[in-house]
Amino acid sequence: QVQLVESGGGLVQPGGSLRLSCAVTGSIFNINDMGWYRQAPGKERELVAAITSDGSTNYADSVKGRFTISRDNAKKTVSVHMSSLKPEDTAVYYCYSDIPEPRGAKILRVKYWGQGTQVTVSS
Repeated sequence: QVQLVESGGGLVQPGGSLRLSCAVTGSIFNINDMGWYRQAPGKERELVAAITSDGSTNYADSVKGRFTISRDNAKKTVSVHMSSLKPEDTAVYYCYSDIPEPRGAKILRVKYWGQGTQVTVSS
């Protein structure tokens, strides 16, 4: 059974930094895209950063230049280093992994989610 376990959230002052990590466990042969979404109170979940299996990255405009995503394919982990944090970065952050799984004669990408970790940016 695939599980994603997140760590690293917490309270930080504006301008500070945090690093979130996510470990994927279970019987997995391959992971496609990995990344992070976030959801602030009263808002829809939005993509923060994503990284492909070969290391190509994609960021939301609001975090470009401040967040850096990375992954370790051997350890099946994905992390995001967040710097110059702003109060508007406050949200629950969710990691995800797209994992190819056989479904009959087809291979489907199944998106698995972490449990979410709270990031609060406040003085």
